[in-house]
Parts: sequence; C-alpha cells; structure tokens
Amino acid sequence: MTALCMVKHLCQTTRNGNRYAKRFFGTLLTQTAQKWLFSPFWILVPDPRKSAVFGLTQPFCTDEKSHTQPKRKAAFGSVGRRIPYRVLHVINQDGESLGNMHRAEALRLMDQQGLKLVLLRENVEPPVYRLMTGQQIHEEQLKRAEKKKASPKPGVVQKELSFSSAIAKNDLETKTKQIAQWIEKKHHVKVTIRQAKGSSTDMLELFDQILETVSEKATYLSKPKVAREGVSTCILRHMSDKELKEHQKMEIKKNNTVKKDENEDLKSNELHQ
Repeated sequence: MTALCMVKHLCQTTRNGNRYAKRFFGTLLTQTAQKWLFSPFWILVPDPRKSAVFGLTQPFCTDEKSHTQPKRKAAFGSVGRRIPYRVLHVINQDGESLGNMHRAEALRLMDQQGLKLVLLRENVEPPVYRLMTGQQIHEEQLKRAEKKKASPKPGVVQKELSFSSAIAKNDLETKTKQIAQWIEKKHHVKVTIRQAKGSSTDMLELFDQILETVSEKATYLSKPKVAREGVSTCILRHMSDKELKEHQKMEIKKNNTVKKDENEDLKSNELHQ
C-alpha cells in the first residue's frame, strides 16, 4: 500500500513538472517571438507525453541590428600609390580631363611629371582623381579649411547683411546697430559690401570700421575677402569667454599705457613752464 502511494505520488509530480515546464517555455517563446532572433540547435526539452526527448528548439538573441559606422570622409590630400580602383578618370594639374585609364597608367604619369594623385570624387564610376603639385594641394586644403570654418555649425544662426560701399553715414550706423544686436544673441553675421560705381571707398577699411563698433564682443570668423569682382564679404561672430578675457586685459593694458603717456606729458609741460 505504501509502495502504491509512492508510485502514485511520483507520477503526479512528473505530470506537474512537465505541465509547468511546458507552460514556462511556451510563455517565454510566445512573449519574445517578436523581440528575438532564433538559430536552431538541439537541447533537452521535457515532453508531456514522454519522460524526456530531444526536441528542436531555438535559442534567442536580441533582434537589435548592428549599426555599422558610416564611412568617414577622407581628408583632402595625396593618396600616394594606394589606389583601390582599377580604372580611374584622371584630370591633369591644369584641370583638363585626360579621360579614363588604368591605375598603372595614372601612376606612371604621376611619376613622370613628379606630381601627386588626389581623389576628388569617389561616388562616381569611374572615380575621379587629379594630378596636382604639393603647392596646389596646400592651397586647396587652406580653401577647404576656410570654407568649413565659415560654414555655420549646427544650432548656430547665421544672419546676413549687404549694402553698397556708398552707404550714407546714418544708414551705416543703423546697420552696425543691427549687427551689434545679432552679435549680442551670439549669431554669426555675414556682411557683404558691393563696390559702388564711382566710389573710392576702401571696402576693407569699411569692414574694419564695422568691427570697431562691436569690437568689445565680436571678432572675425572669416576675415574680409573678395568674393567676386566688386563684392567683398566677411563673417563676424561673438567672442568666446577666453577671448573676451584676453580682450579686456589688452584694453586695460592699453588704457594704462595711454594714461602713463598723458601723465608724462603733463610733467614735461610743468617742467617747461
């Protein structure tokens, strides 16, 4: 009788264990079906109809796709002899197209002329390379750096203002007040001046005059330069905290020097009297 009860108890325990295992694995796989990716392999799974069987199931891992890092744009400069493309479109140092050619031929031209190959456009078929001198590469790098520096950063507002070099004094004061308000809000301000016909005004001096009115808080982001014939531009920005401190120190030093000179002049005048 005791043995019969023990057998009955063991059977009941086995059925309960199988039922709980089935419920657990079924719930887990149902809840995670949309969140997990699966790859098959064999593991031991209890079956309610048998004591134990080998069943095909799937382990889980996150469904989060790996994001590859975007390809970083290569810096402008000589690529040396590292050219991964077989066919190139080559431009000579004067900007004239030499057509498509094998990379071996492009390298031969580079060696013969003592030039350097520079990648201009990669996302075309075939990629475009140019033969350039070291001086040409350096000048182009400076141009690109200046252009990058002048372009507004994300979150920075750039205002624009343009007028003629023959602008009246009152109008110029109004413009400079507007620039000062924008600078106060830490906007970048692009100023464009057009050379008026018959005007002998030096536009570079006019830019310096504008900067002088806001010199306590502003400086050049991009110095005055000729954009095209008869048109010059510059970009002003608010000084950083470090620049403001340096500017204030310079102003204090300058004022002290002026006062010292004035005192010496006064003493000199008193002696002569």
